[in-house]
Amino acid sequence: MRLPEKQLRVAHFHEPQLEFAAGQITPHPKDGLFLYGPHDKARKVQPVRVGVVGTTDGIGFFKTWGAKLKHMIAVPPPGKGEKADRLHLANFPGLEETFGITFDPEDCSSLAIPLDAIDRASRIVNLNEAVSKVATLYVERVRKHLRNDERAVDVWILVLPEIVYDRCRPGAKRTGLPMVKGDFSRRQKKKADLPLLSSVLDLQAEEVFDDVPDFHRRIKAEFLKIAPTQLLRETTIAPEAFINKAGYPVRKTQDAATVAWNLATGLYYKTQPRPPWKLPGGRPGVCYLGLVYKSLPSDPEGHSCCAAQMFLNEGDGVVFRGANGPWKTGDYEYHLKPDAARNLLSMVLETYQDNYGAPPRELFIHGQTYFNDEEWAAFSAAAPTETNVVGVRIRTTGGETKLFRDGDYPVLRGTALILDEKTAYLWTNGYVPQLDTYIGPETPNPLHITVLRSKNAMPSVDDVLADIMGLTKINYNSCNFNDGLPVTVRFAKMVGDVLTMGSAKGEERQPFKFYV
Repeated sequence: MRLPEKQLRVAHFHEPQLEFAAGQITPHPKDGLFLYGPHDKARKVQPVRVGVVGTTDGIGFFKTWGAKLKHMIAVPPPGKGEKADRLHLANFPGLEETFGITFDPEDCSSLAIPLDAIDRASRIVNLNEAVSKVATLYVERVRKHLRNDERAVDVWILVLPEIVYDRCRPGAKRTGLPMVKGDFSRRQKKKADLPLLSSVLDLQAEEVFDDVPDFHRRIKAEFLKIAPTQLLRETTIAPEAFINKAGYPVRKTQDAATVAWNLATGLYYKTQPRPPWKLPGGRPGVCYLGLVYKSLPSDPEGHSCCAAQMFLNEGDGVVFRGANGPWKTGDYEYHLKPDAARNLLSMVLETYQDNYGAPPRELFIHGQTYFNDEEWAAFSAAAPTETNVVGVRIRTTGGETKLFRDGDYPVLRGTALILDEKTAYLWTNGYVPQLDTYIGPETPNPLHITVLRSKNAMPSVDDVLADIMGLTKINYNSCNFNDGLPVTVRFAKMVGDVLTMGSAKGEERQPFKFYV
């Protein structure tokens, strides 16, 4: 690609800082948590009420792992060819020392499911039915507990045997398995083809085929009405229990310290009122909105679901479900009708007003498509006069634009190639001096950023890029230094996947922590 020289400007955006306890700041989540603790850390250690569901072995694996979380877990020694100072890795100091929370693994609400019941359900000929029945084993076990046990649970840990991961995803082959006959035929898809057995069975069938056959999506959708969840594969927390014929673990996993950091971060985020860190010193009154579109499975009219993910400098998010409708206008283009656009943005603004007592000064709408005239007019009309609504398109690139450092080294993370006052390439992946490495398999590709529209004054493209850099650091489902995508875009597919499940109907406004 050839660029006119007068338009070319290269800039670098410094690594965003994160705020932790006592207002202390550092760019690395692990450093901040180790040195200072979560930014809203309580004075006393807070007990967390954990429920765990799985096979008898799976529950045992989690209890063993839970006991390990109470102590320091060291990074393993470097392997052959690895640096001794692998700065992207860090010892895990212990749950109480790092996060100020605790739980007793032996006192969890432990709900066992027979492995043979999971095995049989996952071998049902029709994949939709198989996934539905495996998910029901977990969901109904929790619902029974809620009916019969007074103990409240803050987060449910769902421990999955490997057969759930292998057999309960879209396109799962399940070759070589002795299959089991279910209530429906192998290729049952359309509601018009459902067997005329009884009204009850017809209703069950409609629910089964409304959902994509994916255990993860189904469980997240069902638990929107219950509590946040954390899904763990048995092979993640007990790799030593699953060895192949050569004597190695059947699955390569992250080192135990990294698994502990990620699990503990998710545990804190999903059980505490505030996230473990936030972006400090942001512009007051700024709100970021990520638009989500997802085609509805098996919808005869080809309709799509729309949603919005709202994030603030404080980091926490809320997901708003919009209307279903004919939003898809091209292969990768979605546009809301005026009423749907106005209603969706009104829900967001109402929630912001309730929390802060005034509307936002700036509302940045991040999307992966452009905004047409009637859609944008509706967004602008929904916002009060004092709120500047700004539309930003964020798209990944496939390698057509490359930038190198010192000849052939990856560029610094935060490098931007600014084409004009509205358009830029931004490298959110790249070499990180603090970690002394670039964590990636190939030369990093940039994001293509375009400031499309603005209700009032057009913001500086530099401000937009700096905001996007900050939003790559508030993924609380892990404890990584950064993501390659801002949180407004990073989880769009996951949120859309959950919201298009029939099981998710009726949940119009829900904390983001329920989706991850």
